[in-house]
Amino acid sequence: MRALAIPWGIGGSVALLVDALRRLVPVAFEGLSADLSAPHLVFLAVWLPGMAWAEGYRGFHQRFAPRLVARALHLRDRPHPVRLLLAPAFCMGLFHATRRRVIATWALFAGIVALVLVVRELPQPWRGLVDLGVVVGLGIGTASILWHTARALGTGGVTVDPELPATACARAGG
Repeated sequence: MRALAIPWGIGGSVALLVDALRRLVPVAFEGLSADLSAPHLVFLAVWLPGMAWAEGYRGFHQRFAPRLVARALHLRDRPHPVRLLLAPAFCMGLFHATRRRVIATWALFAGIVALVLVVRELPQPWRGLVDLGVVVGLGIGTASILWHTARALGTGGVTVDPELPATACARAGG
C-alpha cells in the first residue's frame, strides 16, 4: 500500500491541475484570438508576469509543491489506510494537517471557487486574458510539483515541514 502514496498522492494532485489546464487553455486562446486593444495588451503585460511570479513561483514553487511532496513522502513512510485512499486531498493539506494549514487550504480553495464563478461571467477577451494568466500559473505550478518530486526522490527526502498535527508528530516520533 505504501507504494501508492507518491503516485496517487502526487499524481492525483497533478491530474487535477492538468484537468484545469485542459479546460482553461481553449478559453485563453479564444481571448487571444480577439482584436486586442491597448488596454488588453497593457493588462497582459502586467497580468502574465504577475501570475507567473505570484501563483507560479511564490504560491506553487515555494509553498504548495514542496509541502505536497513532503506530505506524500510522509504518507509513504507512515501509511494509513484512510490517508492513502484520500492521498491527493491529504497531500494538498485538506485534512490531517495543522489547524492553521487546514483552514488556510480550505479558505484558498473557497476563494478559488469564488474567483472562478466571477471570471466565468467576464466577457471575452477579458475572460480569456484572465484565464491565460491562470494557465501560466498552473503550468508553472504543475512543473514545480514534478520538479520537487524528482528532486525529493533523487535525494531521498525534503526539508519542508509537512505541517502535520502536533499529536501525529508526537506519535510518529517527529
